[in-house]
Amino acid sequence: MILYRYITGPDDAAFCHRITAMLNKGWFLYGAPTLTYDAEQKRVVCGQAITKDVADREYDPGMDLSSF
Repeated sequence: MILYRYITGPDDAAFCHRITAMLNKGWFLYGAPTLTYDAEQKRVVCGQAITKDVADREYDPGMDLSSF
């Protein structure tokens, strides 16, 4: 089974650390990161899709993807 997540947050060091932590848990980058500007908060918001191949599991819509 392949899991998919889309991580978003302010474009700062904390966001990079979140993605780095996910990569070290076996997730892989999926495509290029995206950037947009939040005019209300006056900040850049980044997004990155990630995937993870999990063997011997069946997909369940109720599963907590953040636990993998």
